[in-house]
Amino acid sequence: MPMPEDGTRYYFRDVEGRDLSLLGQWLAEPHVAKWWDGDPQASAQEILEAVESIETRPMIVELEGRPIAYLQHYDPHLEDGHPYQDQPKGTLGLDISIGIPALIGKGHGSAIIRQIASELFAGGTKRIVIDPHPENHAAIRAYEKAGFRYLDTRTSIYGPAHFMVLDANQETDLQ
Repeated sequence: MPMPEDGTRYYFRDVEGRDLSLLGQWLAEPHVAKWWDGDPQASAQEILEAVESIETRPMIVELEGRPIAYLQHYDPHLEDGHPYQDQPKGTLGLDISIGIPALIGKGHGSAIIRQIASELFAGGTKRIVIDPHPENHAAIRAYEKAGFRYLDTRTSIYGPAHFMVLDANQETDLQ
């Protein structure tokens, strides 16, 4: 499988029922489970149910026709009481988990983030926020490589968050 530096383009598709087992497997992987609370199968079912929501868009990331990651974006302004409603209108939150352990540390995370950010900005998104756990140093590095900058530390319902932002006018190296 080519490395992302060679211009590889990822394909983003909506999560479907056929992805339930795969999502459960990925959520059970130690590198994902460490940062994702809850039972993997129950969480996979919640992801599948989120397909019907208006605030969250759950997606599978494919490379060369092979599913490699879970990604979702959400609008914090569409969810009652979301802690990120202090962000400007036009902000979307982003979450990503690379499911295949062999692909961790190869640059896919930042490359996927750069591509989805470019697509979201082209669609009118003004800001993208991401909130890794402060101890998830690998994720923080990947997001920094994708252009995100640290804004502040917050506490969400999931615990502490290293809150990072990327604004549409910052995306010069993403195009």
